[in-house]
Amino acid sequence: MSSLPPRTAIVTGGAKRIGAELVRALAADGWTVIIHCHQSRVEAEALASEVGQGARVVAADLSDPGAADIILAAAVGAPPLGLLVNSASRFDYDTIQDFELDRWTTHFDVNLRAPALLTRAFADAVEPGTTACVVNILDAKLSALNPDYFSYTLSKIGLAGLTELAARAYAPRLRVNGIAPSVTMVSGPQSRENFEAVHALNPLGRGVEVAEIVGALRFIVATPTLNAQIITLDGGQRLMGLPRDVAFMVDK
Repeated sequence: MSSLPPRTAIVTGGAKRIGAELVRALAADGWTVIIHCHQSRVEAEALASEVGQGARVVAADLSDPGAADIILAAAVGAPPLGLLVNSASRFDYDTIQDFELDRWTTHFDVNLRAPALLTRAFADAVEPGTTACVVNILDAKLSALNPDYFSYTLSKIGLAGLTELAARAYAPRLRVNGIAPSVTMVSGPQSRENFEAVHALNPLGRGVEVAEIVGALRFIVATPTLNAQIITLDGGQRLMGLPRDVAFMVDK
């Protein structure tokens, strides 16, 4: 990757957790990274200083329809755009029996509308005659649905649909793909004890690591014929047909 001409990558939710590891990997590969954050400006600035390569920080609330314009403006003057990673996500628990309108709306605003608006703005900003990539971070539970995290799951179903629709609409200017990992880090109300108990709950008996998500991202970027595909990283967990979210499969 370091032999490629300088390009700029945008990573939403890039200040912490999986997003931060994607930022580190892309910077190591020679990308100039725009690190998007919402309320994690301190962490984002520290990460930008850590990775160097001209990394920039932009703060924007993805529930605001104007966020896409704010984020793309941060790339002005940077090397040509080559990659957008829609990594930021809202993840709150609800069910079909108790979901509330405000929580439903926020999930769809952040997890679906924002990636759609960003993809459109990104496509418009890509230099004519060049090809760029969009990678949406999804969830392995889409391969074996269960009713937990109702609003979140539906918003991710929509994002999977956006992945294919955008791939159709923007080829050959954009390649649009997705990565759908199972539980990789402690999430939501999950305890460390619960995470350790369910991380490897799949036929392979090994949990997904962040390094594998990084590897999938690098594979997508480096494979120019890969388009409209979703790479699922779950150790075959979908084959188990779990009736609930993996966090609720053990009593811890």
